[in-house]
Amino acid sequence: METIIFYVILGVIAVEFLLERYLDYLNRTMWSDKLPDELKGIYDAEQYEKSQRYEKVNHRFSQFTSTFSVVLMLAFIVFGGFPFVDNIARGWAEHPIWVALIFFGLLFIASDLINMPFGIYATFKIEEDFGFNKTTPKIYALDKVKSYLVTAVLGGGIMALIVWFYMLTGTNFWLYTWAFITAFSIFMVMFHSNIIVPLFNKQTPLEEGELKTAIAEMAEKAGFNLDNIYVIDGSKRSTKANAYFTGFGAKKRIVLFDTLINDLSTEEIVAVLAHEIGHYKKKHVLGGLVMSVMQTGLMLFILSLCIAHAEMSSALGVDIPSFHVGLVTFGILYSPLSFIMGIGMNVFSRKNEFEADAFAAKYASGEELSNALKKLSVKNLSNLKPHPIYVFFHYSHPTLLQRLETLKEIK
Repeated sequence: METIIFYVILGVIAVEFLLERYLDYLNRTMWSDKLPDELKGIYDAEQYEKSQRYEKVNHRFSQFTSTFSVVLMLAFIVFGGFPFVDNIARGWAEHPIWVALIFFGLLFIASDLINMPFGIYATFKIEEDFGFNKTTPKIYALDKVKSYLVTAVLGGGIMALIVWFYMLTGTNFWLYTWAFITAFSIFMVMFHSNIIVPLFNKQTPLEEGELKTAIAEMAEKAGFNLDNIYVIDGSKRSTKANAYFTGFGAKKRIVLFDTLINDLSTEEIVAVLAHEIGHYKKKHVLGGLVMSVMQTGLMLFILSLCIAHAEMSSALGVDIPSFHVGLVTFGILYSPLSFIMGIGMNVFSRKNEFEADAFAAKYASGEELSNALKKLSVKNLSNLKPHPIYVFFHYSHPTLLQRLETLKEIK
């Protein structure tokens, strides 16, 4: 049985890689050296040419890094990388929790060190060449250290708790784990901006003035009680702009990137925020959380059916059956189902985006939202003509052209 699982693992990795390459190929067929008619009025010829160069550079870089990662993963599996790391972990500790933490810690550190040159190149070469990067080497290094600490505390703590649940309850661990992850997810939705974000960015309340007054008037019109509007210093890392909604109840807040305030007019920002408020009023945030919790429960239940089988460890060449190695095997085998459910989540998300756009058109301005979307797309050198099949598989948002067309139809 372990031989069958071994070859299924290799097959899953290979098929996923080939599928992604095919989807990338379809996207390439949409490239054009000439400004398409449907993009006139959004991009000018010079901007469009720059966006195409950006797309091509990122594509080539992605092709190289993804191929490198797959080859490395296959070699690691075939040549006994997992039993090698497992032996190191068992040489340093005996307790299952510590063995699991050391095992995943070593894999995480090795993976991050191997991929770090790619991250540095993407940030300080590609993003720099196209005028996006504002990150300094100091900020980049500090971000790495902070992310390591957050991963060690949160990731390590969660992993230790899951292994502990398994040691206490056997295959029933999934119920306790599901309950804990659900509670933790709700906690993070409510307090992420208070606990995690300040480690990396400074958030300040939006100052009194024209913008805050306009936002307050729109929120009142929409029947939305909004007290917490914050500005985040996104410009210290990138020129790209964004805004997002987070939290529930008294902890709900809207966060604006300072770059967004610099790039858009007051009316356009209000329209963008109306879109974000629309997600809350339409219960998209809650719906997304519920769907995520249900998917997690399904995954954990299926894991509980498989994890006790010794073949889950021996398939990767590890002689001593363990929860942590079985978890790696399961993660690979489960990825096709996760991919399919991700498609469903994207369909759900795209529907929500249209609804939030309609909400913004009703309580702010569809025209101003269209203008904002155009500006942000051009500013970020977005690919405005992705292949429809690629969109179906990967896009959580409708394309810009789809959103503009739908906004035109809203009266």
